[in-house]
Amino acid sequence: MYLKACGVLVLAAMFGQAVATDANHTSTPQRIPDSYAEAAKLIDLGHGRQLNLRCSGSGAQTVLLEAGALADSSTWFKVQPLLAAHTRVCAYDRAGFGFSSEGPLPRDLDADVSDLHALIQHAGLATPLVMVGHSLGSNIVRQYASRYPAEVSAMVLLDPPAQDIGRFAPGWQKDEDTLSVQRFAFLRQCAAAAEKHALPSTDKELSQCLGEADPNASAKVNAANLALMSKPAYWHTVLSVLQSNAAVFKPPVSKQETHGSTPLIVLSAANTYADALPRDRKGLEEAKARTQAQIVATSTSGTLMHVADSSHDIQIDQPEAVVKAVVQVLGMAKHTSKTL
Repeated sequence: MYLKACGVLVLAAMFGQAVATDANHTSTPQRIPDSYAEAAKLIDLGHGRQLNLRCSGSGAQTVLLEAGALADSSTWFKVQPLLAAHTRVCAYDRAGFGFSSEGPLPRDLDADVSDLHALIQHAGLATPLVMVGHSLGSNIVRQYASRYPAEVSAMVLLDPPAQDIGRFAPGWQKDEDTLSVQRFAFLRQCAAAAEKHALPSTDKELSQCLGEADPNASAKVNAANLALMSKPAYWHTVLSVLQSNAAVFKPPVSKQETHGSTPLIVLSAANTYADALPRDRKGLEEAKARTQAQIVATSTSGTLMHVADSSHDIQIDQPEAVVKAVVQVLGMAKHTSKTL
């Protein structure tokens, strides 16, 4: 799947340590299970819209998993079963992705936070939640925690993307602005083809819209994804998300952002920019380090943890490191609640 597989790389261009398994010896799945080929539980938000929610495990505290920009709940196929051995854990497909209905445009942070709040209410998820966000999902989680602080007991943020990159890597930013014009033109072609029911296509250029099958998924899951990505709703959403990202990532982290003493762990990947041009790599790394340090400083209980041998997709490369961090903040949140 071209965009689903490459979407995180697009954003990474824009902007570990393992733990033992639980007492039940839960193993880490190496392929996306066939269960992701269909919806789990469709939560009605009203106005004819539904969001697909996947929950597993049990416990007094619920962990909510927020995917990256162009990903859906399947990005957590390794992390969710490991966490389910410890507590209740839920992942969902944002509007326009996976099995969720298309949402009103634009698909910006405000829209995502509003949808998430509605999902939590309509699904009856017990708050406060521990929220885990990857890439753009970390921005969604942070904004949700700022808007609804009483509903978030702790946060784990996986490799939050660099902000204010232009100040650190101006050459990269100039190239990215040029490439964005080409990228959006291509995405509009894919959307137009989908609207004409012309996807999949044998046309050389349009065939790139759907790209190759996901090697981490079975034939059943890939077939379901192909059908979903052939619909106009997917392409409308992708376009809107990527267009909105400029407003998210071009400025630095706001000096007004604060999360009090909420437990917060930022997991920083070692190889986020491994494929960047040597000319740009130092500036990109500086921008990421500055961004993640600023995020950690928004909480008096903030911690930065480096994850070795990981690309931007920590949840795929080092799922045990994610579980370790979540278990840690679960303990911190429990201790905090007892002292209040």
